[in-house]
Amino acid sequence: MILLYTSEIDALSPDIRSSLAVIQRTGYIDTGSLNRTVTIYGVDFGQYAAQYPTTFVAASGSIPLNATGSEIVVGTRVNDPGQNGTLLFNAGDSLGIAWTNATTLPVRNETYSGQVSAVLQKIGGFGFGGPSDSGVYIPISQAESFFGTDQCDMILVHLTNSNNATITNVSKLITDHFDNQVSVISSTAVLSLLSTIFNTVQLFLVGIAAISLLVAGIGIMNIMIVSLIERTREIGILKALGMKSRTVLTIFLGESVIIGLIGAVIGIVLGWSLANIVARVLGSGAFGGGGGVFTVTPLLTPLVLVGAFAFGVGVSVIFALYPAWRASKLKPVEALRYE
Repeated sequence: MILLYTSEIDALSPDIRSSLAVIQRTGYIDTGSLNRTVTIYGVDFGQYAAQYPTTFVAASGSIPLNATGSEIVVGTRVNDPGQNGTLLFNAGDSLGIAWTNATTLPVRNETYSGQVSAVLQKIGGFGFGGPSDSGVYIPISQAESFFGTDQCDMILVHLTNSNNATITNVSKLITDHFDNQVSVISSTAVLSLLSTIFNTVQLFLVGIAAISLLVAGIGIMNIMIVSLIERTREIGILKALGMKSRTVLTIFLGESVIIGLIGAVIGIVLGWSLANIVARVLGSGAFGGGGGVFTVTPLLTPLVLVGAFAFGVGVSVIFALYPAWRASKLKPVEALRYE
């Protein structure tokens, strides 16, 4: 049945290079005292490696391309959950896999024992049906008997090109062929959706940053006005001794630059620390799924660093312009009378 589906899809269009059936279940591996939940994939190792030549690659051991026995290929996070070098097993070791069969009454746990042929290299990111760091892979012939099914959960279709017209046409052909009984998801549609989500989040963060800068700027203005009030008599004495208004303006703006630099340094240190904390939380696997685990890597590029300093100093100077202008316009006689 599975071969029939893939053969039908391959014949739909010359734009289809190949199709690959995948059986997927959630189960767990038994490694002594530790039971770890994983996603189990039944695939044809040879076709899967051909479709994902850069990610379905062994870091240790070797992937049997014509596997029909009890071979097992695991992702790096299955073998090393903490990514700290503490390995649960190695290539060549025996491994037990189980899943809960809820299609029968009473519900029972089905078990599968095999030998680890390979541990995949670190992939990072996530994909629909693609290799992942948290996946366990067994031959599709074994998956059919292990899961008691001849129906696949998804079919991965590899096209000859990534043109939108080709993707739209093939998607329609597949949907029509199966009488709208299947859902077709393209990688470009997923990418577009993710881009829209990230753009919305970015716009939201820009709004928060703008409000924060406004509040910070008002605070700087208040500090400078208080400083002006406290130093009114001092400014009057300096102007009476011949100091020019331009010099007074420069003094206040110079103070605002110092405030901006200090604030920028503190903000960069706190922001970098918070970014690393968030990255560790996301990288712990709490937000991982069957398709993989989100990997977040904070980057502090020279452009971002310069931009942070520019924003810090710029906001400080802009909101200090009014207090500095007021200070420069003080008349010496009125300033000397101020108590």
